[in-house]
Amino acid sequence: MQISIRSTVIAAGCFAGLGLATLPAHALGCISGAAAGAVAGHVAGGHAVIGAATGCFVGHELAVKRDREAEANKLIADYETAPEGSPERAKDLAGIDKLARKNVPIAVKWVEEHHINSQ
Repeated sequence: MQISIRSTVIAAGCFAGLGLATLPAHALGCISGAAAGAVAGHVAGGHAVIGAATGCFVGHELAVKRDREAEANKLIADYETAPEGSPERAKDLAGIDKLARKNVPIAVKWVEEHHINSQ
């Protein structure tokens, strides 16, 4: 009995897919990006797999960026409503500073406007 290369690749792909299905949801934005990338890659000349891989990467990066911006907005709003000198205010400031160090534009702008010294 001879196993073809194609069936081996399909079986390996199925097992890899099952393995990835059990991972935690760290692939934020990957599925939608992969779908869009696969369509774009297919239209661009039959490169659906390459398009899906690239779309997954880009979709994930955009989702992470969006989440960090939302987190920065929430921390800034919480900081501005917390009482002066409260532990919550200090915690929010530390979070804003951390996001500014990760170059989240909203946090960087806020830190610069409020003359917060980042180390």
